[in-house]
Amino acid sequence: MKKPSKDYASKINLILKKIAKEENKKIIKCANLIKNSYKRGGQLFIFGTGHSKLLAEESFHRAGGYAAACPVRSDEINFSKGTDKATELERTANVAKRALNKYKLSSKDVLMIVSNSGVNHAPVEAAIIAKKKKIKTIALTSYKFSKQAPLSKLKKRLYEICDIYIDNKIPPGDAVVGINKMMVGPASTITGSFILNSILVEVANLLKNEKIFPFYISVNMPGAKENNDKLVKKYKKSNPHL
Repeated sequence: MKKPSKDYASKINLILKKIAKEENKKIIKCANLIKNSYKRGGQLFIFGTGHSKLLAEESFHRAGGYAAACPVRSDEINFSKGTDKATELERTANVAKRALNKYKLSSKDVLMIVSNSGVNHAPVEAAIIAKKKKIKTIALTSYKFSKQAPLSKLKKRLYEICDIYIDNKIPPGDAVVGINKMMVGPASTITGSFILNSILVEVANLLKNEKIFPFYISVNMPGAKENNDKLVKKYKKSNPHL
């Protein structure tokens, strides 16, 4: 009998291979969208609620990470008010509006919205707001989950609104390993990070000839301070978290 951890590793690997093969053209398309935004002086903003918010933090000021990435932060879209309240808020009108209003998003920016189910009110609302402001949008979502999850009052799925959506290939419910007649082992954070960083390494390749290469170096590596200080100085006014 296969050990659960090996079963989990096997299933994650299969999903990642499927994403790399089937979503590659969209990943390249997303990279070009972000590159064009960068050339216009724009930033990549990332919005997610609950555990999807981890992807916004994954993008921010990290070793090998894109300097023009800014997480959308709000106590209404994380777990700081408790799990019940967080679940309620991601299904509540104007939560995304209040979060996005803290930032100066414009048509030169890109908004990436992460939502595994792709139906909750807040992420869908974020996509609708961006569309009205002519801001290009990228969705990281599960197509299969979205097709069967109950819709919010907005009656829309994230992939129906965003300019590009990347299917994370996750089954409904997120978990992938069966134990005790239940599914455990969530997969969307791993696949989301893989998709995000797959896009950003393509962005790096497109911007490799920039005078100031917009990617951070680990603070424990040679030349990090000089490189990173230049990038922080460049984005400090537009990114309130630096």
